[in-house]
Amino acid sequence: MSTDQGKRLALQLYELVNAGDVEAVGDLVTADYVEHDPLPGQGTGREGVVDRFSMIARGLAPRFTVEDVIAEGDKVVVRWTNAGTHVGDFLGQPPTGRPFSIGGIDIYRVEAGLLCEHWHQLDQLSMLGQLGLLPAPAEP
Repeated sequence: MSTDQGKRLALQLYELVNAGDVEAVGDLVTADYVEHDPLPGQGTGREGVVDRFSMIARGLAPRFTVEDVIAEGDKVVVRWTNAGTHVGDFLGQPPTGRPFSIGGIDIYRVEAGLLCEHWHQLDQLSMLGQLGLLPAPAEP
């Protein structure tokens, strides 16, 4: 698979999530997909990817804007901004109704025309603060 095809594959994932078609994300990944930072309660493999994006879509109503896509060899790197609203239960937290906007970077490995492995970094502290889920600072 060419690097351009890998880029298109990764971009398709964000398009499907933005459209709310998280079940179709399973068609973009291998059966034994490896997630290096699973959400609590997320399954493994292809079903785990659908679990992950279902939890995110139900709880956070995400809207990803892809800022950069870089590919080399069998890796595709995507830098994104995610703007959403905490509309449903997410990781045990009831909805706050508050909006958030965070940045992140995903790295995918591509094999046989499908995404097969994933790593990421995102600004979780900022998201928790924006959602009002951080404890108040202690009084001096």
